[in-house]
Amino acid sequence: MTSQRIFGRFAAFALVLFLAASVLAQTPATPANEPAKGPAQVVAEIYDLVSSTGGKMPDWDKVRACFVKEAVIVLRTSRTATTVFSLDGFIQDFVDFYEKPFRRGALTLHPNKEGFTEKVVRMKTFEFWDMAHVLVLYEAHITSDPTPPQQGIDSWLLNRRDGHWVIVAVTNDIITADHPVPPELRAEK
Repeated sequence: MTSQRIFGRFAAFALVLFLAASVLAQTPATPANEPAKGPAQVVAEIYDLVSSTGGKMPDWDKVRACFVKEAVIVLRTSRTATTVFSLDGFIQDFVDFYEKPFRRGALTLHPNKEGFTEKVVRMKTFEFWDMAHVLVLYEAHITSDPTPPQQGIDSWLLNRRDGHWVIVAVTNDIITADHPVPPELRAEK
């Protein structure tokens, strides 16, 4: 075998290893002894990851790892407007929320100092092959805020990639008297 042929095979093998390493670097790692998370578990984890006790910011790299890099996020940003975010824009919006104090009535709230929690109240999951839709009724609350937690609805779309569920899109909306909790997420009686 000529040295040119050996070098060619080595280069092809090195290229395959490089591509495989690139794909693995983009796939969330699951320890060997831990089963892969289902779509509902991935979504529930997001609410824990964006929550924080006072003085400690969330780990944004862990939040980022739950999404595909190209995820589309469309969030209600006021009672009359929505905003389309990239993944980095979504995280920056959360960072800004934590770092910029704001007024509510006579109070000035500091989420980064006082803490902020988002929690799942109820969820409904639909899974088909490598796609999933998770509808969530959640509550959000700044620890020092005396007003009750605010409720909202999040709609998450996930895709299974290399055996792991990742978020590809999310939209949300608010609960109002005219737009109450949808029947799928109401408490069973």
